[in-house]
Amino acid sequence: MFSVPLAAPDDFEGWREASRALVMAGVAPEAVEWLVEGDPVPLFGGAAPPAPPPDAPPPRVPRDFPELARLVARHRDPARFALLHGLLHRLQRERGLLEDAADPMVARANAMARAVRRDAHKMHAFVRFREVRVEDGAPAAPLPPPPPVAVPADPAPPRNARAVALALRDLGRLEEGPGAGTAALEAAPGAPPVPSPAPDSRFVAWFEPEHHILRAEAGFFARRFAMLRWSILTPEISAHWDGTEVAFGPGARRADAPSEDAAEGLWRAYFASIFNPARLKPDAMRAEMPKKYWRNLPEAQDIPRLMAEAPKRVAEMVARGATAPAGRRQRAVHVPALARDAQPAAAAGVESVMPADLLSETLPFPEAQAALRRDLLARNDLPPWVANATQPVMGEGPQHPLLMFIGEQPGDEEDLKGQPFVGPAGRLWNKALEEAGVARDEAYVTNAVKHFKFTPTGKRRLHQSPDAGDITFYRPFLLREIGFVQPRLIVTLGATALRAVSGRAMPVTKLRGSLLRDPEGRPFYPTVHPSYLLRLPDPASKAREYDRFVEDLGQAAATARGLPSG
Repeated sequence: MFSVPLAAPDDFEGWREASRALVMAGVAPEAVEWLVEGDPVPLFGGAAPPAPPPDAPPPRVPRDFPELARLVARHRDPARFALLHGLLHRLQRERGLLEDAADPMVARANAMARAVRRDAHKMHAFVRFREVRVEDGAPAAPLPPPPPVAVPADPAPPRNARAVALALRDLGRLEEGPGAGTAALEAAPGAPPVPSPAPDSRFVAWFEPEHHILRAEAGFFARRFAMLRWSILTPEISAHWDGTEVAFGPGARRADAPSEDAAEGLWRAYFASIFNPARLKPDAMRAEMPKKYWRNLPEAQDIPRLMAEAPKRVAEMVARGATAPAGRRQRAVHVPALARDAQPAAAAGVESVMPADLLSETLPFPEAQAALRRDLLARNDLPPWVANATQPVMGEGPQHPLLMFIGEQPGDEEDLKGQPFVGPAGRLWNKALEEAGVARDEAYVTNAVKHFKFTPTGKRRLHQSPDAGDITFYRPFLLREIGFVQPRLIVTLGATALRAVSGRAMPVTKLRGSLLRDPEGRPFYPTVHPSYLLRLPDPASKAREYDRFVEDLGQAAATARGLPSG
């Protein structure tokens, strides 16, 4: 048994250098024990591994492996480095290993990478800085100065009152878009004036990550808050920014971070001013802001009160009546006039007693589908061309299907019937699905765009392809639909669906038949849209491409059956 020491729990560079030498030396993964600095020393320590032969070729890996390994190295699983060594060893003889999502090692690594990405997202969203005074240039809280470790960061802009005020605003929810909420913050009723931090101030935050992510994410905060001096404390490590570089030191205690500061009332006033009682969705709040983060969030203490007051505030809004929409906005003509013009006696979906516990169960599947349709119908900023459509066409199929098929948009027949994939392309897809050996009740089908976009030409309605703006508008509805359908594998049909799932334009012909992952880590399988087959000019190419399409569906089903359920 050989022992390989690493300098830190997230020492990816050390692991990469050591694992390359191990593979070149032909050392099997099961013969190596990875030791992280600070871990207990094993009773029977192993010897140092042998040096690789001078003429040994360096290991080769797919392009996606280094990024996957970086993420896995930050996971808390003690066997993470052994898992990565095993994958690197196998990749030398199994070049397509990472494409086999059903492989136990690959599936485990992908799950660990998703957990690290999710932890980083929560850190970006839920770190809350609080201002503390410093004495003689040192923070008032016990923050020992460690050796500096520089990270790339944008140059600090000139310090001025406006920049500091905006930075203080951003010390709330970090992932809001540029400028979001500035007017609301300034106009918040009863809010104190925007304070400027004293020149001898430091901003300190406490966070408890699930994985070893602080070193990797420190650059995000250095770029975002370049003009402020800040510290992020965690139980295992701390990060400190002095305006030039980030330094890392030992871990801290919760008591080392301040419990509140002068700007907290400002942030709570801003949060209360943007709280919309008519759009209260406890399940969405629970998903985006888990309760375990509440004790670090100043606004969390106001959530139960705001929820309790929601029915009264909604009733007052209904009594005041609706405000006429702006002329530049598109009236949702596909909503029946009776439903559009009538004023309900009470807000739909708001009970007389609002639940105070955000940890309630998620909506049942049929209710989630109905809620998605209601929310789409309620929008008054739909694209102008939606005025020509008959109705929105939502998805159909079971929850937790083997495959979730995502097409482009409804066609003429779908628009009239209100069902997806019932036109010529849909009938061809049904035939191919049957020939591929996939039962219809194993598939959920929907479209990236929920309305039929067309140009009226006499008695005909000429189909128009959705543009990037259309895809962007409907993408949140699609992602929400994927979330409650929870398919084992997504199949994108055509370029529009591929862009909606991946978030960017990608070539269907080059990626067709590949197993990819969306930004959230969900697997998806791109192929052509069945309407492509209908447009082919000659029977020979049409038959050839149809056989290939059936093969794609069969391969997607086989891949999905090999993936872990749930």
